[in-house]
Amino acid sequence: MKDTATLTVSAASLALALGTALALSSAPLTAQAADNEKCFGVAMQGKNDCAAGPGTTCAGTSKIDYQGNSWKFVPKGTCEQTASPTSPTGFGQLEAFEEVKQS
Repeated sequence: MKDTATLTVSAASLALALGTALALSSAPLTAQAADNEKCFGVAMQGKNDCAAGPGTTCAGTSKIDYQGNSWKFVPKGTCEQTASPTSPTGFGQLEAFEEVKQS
């Protein structure tokens, strides 16, 4: 039978390892977000980075191409120059929008 000190050290080691793993896993997203911006209405079905609206969870859950409430990371300054046939302007938006009907 293990003593309490050994169990405490094991639990603390596990907590430290888990905390380190979580911190490292969020680092690439932070670096990616620094050089990019969220662009709504440019992702293809199932290819969004996150925020796909009601009834979806996150990345890869957009239901249609160019969904107005799902976004994709794009290089800063390029969103509003990226084509989006469902957008009121015809280009990606920095905020979620209601899709217009495609002809």
